[in-house]
Amino acid sequence: MIKILETPRLYLRQFTPNDSSLLLQLNSDPDVLKYLHEPLLRSEVEAEKIITKIILPQYTLKLGRWAVHVKSDDHFIGWCGLKSRPELNEIDLGYRFLQNEWGNGFATEAATHVLAYGFNQLGINKITARAHVENHASLKILEKIGMNYIGEGIVYECPVKVFVAQRQDDLSEILFPPFASAPVKEK
Repeated sequence: MIKILETPRLYLRQFTPNDSSLLLQLNSDPDVLKYLHEPLLRSEVEAEKIITKIILPQYTLKLGRWAVHVKSDDHFIGWCGLKSRPELNEIDLGYRFLQNEWGNGFATEAATHVLAYGFNQLGINKITARAHVENHASLKILEKIGMNYIGEGIVYECPVKVFVAQRQDDLSEILFPPFASAPVKEK
């Protein structure tokens, strides 16, 4: 297992081809994919293809969508990470979590630390994120982690709001807000 980073409650690690059942669990839930352009996964074979053709190649760039686990019991709750989008000349922040984990503050916590990792460890100067205009929970997360709304666009025929964060000299307050010991509900 290759761990990328840890947060107060979570750790993020690289996916492996053996994680197809985890990705299938996540991407076979219609509510998880409600605001996305992706079809539901139907098999571990489909999930393994996504891991090997889309996720793993990003790791050679030190980027990627990383599996997120809760430290206390190691259970998988989703993914979060950075992805190179050469067609847009940008680095994209993304996250996706199992529905039964929503509202625990995990997305905010993971995304906050992934942003800091991108700026501080990888030296990225600008990170972009997009969320469907009706995905209010995701939009709120992007605002909470300090990203700035810059406009709307269309991605794969989906209307999205676009956010950007730029590297600053002192990111500690923006990117490492104090987390309560009890889970924080996202609204």
